[in-house]
Amino acid sequence: MTDKPNILFIMADQLRWDYLAHAGHPHIRTPNLDRLAAMGVAFTRAFVQSPVCGGSRMCFYSGRYNLTHGATYNNFPLRIDERTMGDYLRPQGYRVVLVGKTHFKPDLESMARLGIDPGTNPGLPYWQCGFEPFERDDGLHPEVDGKLAGGDPAYNTWLRQLGYSGVNPWHEWANSVEGDDGEVLSGWAMRNARRPARVKEEHSETAYMTDRALEFMRQARGGEPWCLHVSYIKPHWPYVAPAPYHAMYGPEHVMPANRSEAERAIPHPVVGAFMKHDESLNFARDEVRETVIPTYMGLITQFDAHVGRLIDHLEATGEIANTIIVVTSDHGDYLGDHWLGEKDLFHEEIVRVPMIVVDPRPEADATRGMRIDALVEAIDLAPSFLDWSGGEPQPHRLEGRSLAPLLRGSGIANWREAAFCDGDFSLRHARRHLGLEVDEARGFMVRTARWKYVHFERFRPQLFDLEADPHELHDLGDDAAYAGVREAMKARLFSWALTRKMRTTVTHDYIQRVTGGARARGYRFGEW
Repeated sequence: MTDKPNILFIMADQLRWDYLAHAGHPHIRTPNLDRLAAMGVAFTRAFVQSPVCGGSRMCFYSGRYNLTHGATYNNFPLRIDERTMGDYLRPQGYRVVLVGKTHFKPDLESMARLGIDPGTNPGLPYWQCGFEPFERDDGLHPEVDGKLAGGDPAYNTWLRQLGYSGVNPWHEWANSVEGDDGEVLSGWAMRNARRPARVKEEHSETAYMTDRALEFMRQARGGEPWCLHVSYIKPHWPYVAPAPYHAMYGPEHVMPANRSEAERAIPHPVVGAFMKHDESLNFARDEVRETVIPTYMGLITQFDAHVGRLIDHLEATGEIANTIIVVTSDHGDYLGDHWLGEKDLFHEEIVRVPMIVVDPRPEADATRGMRIDALVEAIDLAPSFLDWSGGEPQPHRLEGRSLAPLLRGSGIANWREAAFCDGDFSLRHARRHLGLEVDEARGFMVRTARWKYVHFERFRPQLFDLEADPHELHDLGDDAAYAGVREAMKARLFSWALTRKMRTTVTHDYIQRVTGGARARGYRFGEW
């Protein structure tokens, strides 16, 4: 192990925390992720700071809360002054490389105002979320009026070279299937999820991104230290898996939906509005769950197999001893739980994510193989990476905390007591159904070991007692007996909101040095 370890940062899109074997799922097979958990630490209470892809990823990359950085939803630009992992690690001598998805949209208006060309230095990092794009592919390439929206990805070019013809092989082959008569059926239609993708497994998105990650690691071997972000597109929809993963699981492996009739009969107004969305109405049907969830599980097992390829490469080259590995997800997937589909809200199915960290250094031996239930946040990764790289902490800007003390077994006693998340559903149909203005479509969550409290504008809060009701089926948000708990949790949320780190251009050390020094600098105000 050198003093500048490599960092392999693996993320799966829309992977639930409870769909892993070591997390307790009775049917799914994830041997490689289980192996990593045995090699390092599985954080069992890890939470994202936004319940959707874009906002969550900007929290991961910036180390700052959704409320603070402002890029609160998909394709909402991250302000040009916000720093990301690359900005913290490059000064420490690291290459910070992307293979896969970021869901990042650059602040083009500010770049134009400042005269920054996005295609050149220093513009390129602003264009790519601070990463060096070895292969950027956000994984969604829909067609509008028969034309690709957003340009042709390299993956499409590669598929065409292999003989998969068409305007959009991503859709026509990788995310489509064949019917009984050989007709092409779109993967956008969930009814087709049980059929295999038209591409071979080795030509799927998951396999392709793994190939590209391995290509980078081979090229970079023996060079400067690197942080490689391998960001997989699956198991995010379209729910299409290649053979043999499409048929690995069946309806008998689908866990009963976590929902109650009372939730649907008298829902919280915001939750009720989301229940009216198409994805929720469809996932409320057993036929849909029994069709989609086996494929979702197959995509996870495929993801696991390709994580295994990355581990095997590191072991074969000996670089496993000099590489810190992190595996996580940007959020979960309702899959019909609570009568909902997709994400956007604050149940555990969405905001709780897997988090595995393998630190090969001897100082982490004390926790090797442990499951740690401390409240961990997505924003903890950026300060952890900075810590591992040898950089100085930046507490005036970074709102997360380094995980290094937890990995050493020395930081549990003074760890955080609550995790926070906030969401923006202004672009969703639910906002109009509720009659909300754009700025009113926000939700804020605070979660302690026992309680979860969710605040919405213009509506009553939600409250769950996670000890008595771990599945969040009994909302105590309007129960008079819990008024005191609600007030205490609201006060905790209010205190958190008031202490966000907005003074990012001046360090704490500078303020400590100059405090009370005005007279020495010639400012003699207040003299008689």
